[in-house]
Amino acid sequence: MTAARQRAMVVGASSGIGEALARELADAGYDVGLTARRRELLEDLGRVLPTKAYVARTDVTETEAARETFQEVCDAMGGVDVVVLNAGVAFENPDLEWEPERDTVDTNVRGFTALATAAMDRFEDQGHGHLVGVSSVAARFGNGEAPAYGASKAFVSNYLEGLRYRTGRLDADVDVTTVEPGYVDTDLAGGDFWKADRETAAEQIRRAIEKKRRHAYITRRWVLIAKLIDYMPDVLKRRLFR
Repeated sequence: MTAARQRAMVVGASSGIGEALARELADAGYDVGLTARRRELLEDLGRVLPTKAYVARTDVTETEAARETFQEVCDAMGGVDVVVLNAGVAFENPDLEWEPERDTVDTNVRGFTALATAAMDRFEDQGHGHLVGVSSVAARFGNGEAPAYGASKAFVSNYLEGLRYRTGRLDADVDVTTVEPGYVDTDLAGGDFWKADRETAAEQIRRAIEKKRRHAYITRRWVLIAKLIDYMPDVLKRRLFR
């Protein structure tokens, strides 16, 4: 008897890491759910994947509609084994204008939480699942050029940690993985130091999923930078990140 194919949903799959990861997972044999704001890009992607693709437009800032769409895609797929929350925005905002800060929080915090809770509800109902959240090494420090971005990613990392601890009291078999990339060759890259191509990032994320790792730095050597920042004195951080 042939084993059932694994099913993964990638939220924020129209470009960047999300698109590359959707391709990587499909190549590994997963059926994939693809959601993002730009449906036409999702449809183009779905047509070239080697496994079955389920496409739906989702704007995570429209939280109630996004949660409903999430459940509809899960139902269409017959359930979901892995949910990757990758939707996010980043703005340089040294003048501290309200709109970029608001949009960052709406997407990276409110939108993320709306779908993280929807995914956990689904996993608990079906008895299993794996939530993967894409945070950032920027969660480790404040940044005067983009205050909301690092703060929003700190929220993502800490929220995922809380969900991971919460799984200890569940009857369901649920895993939670926090992904913290450094610089990846996408529109949100932010720098060139140790910049990885998106295919390498996607491959390492897939491996982290398959190994059910609790935490993954992308690429792996960014753990060195993360640990350095953790122990860096505040006076030096103020000079580097002002």
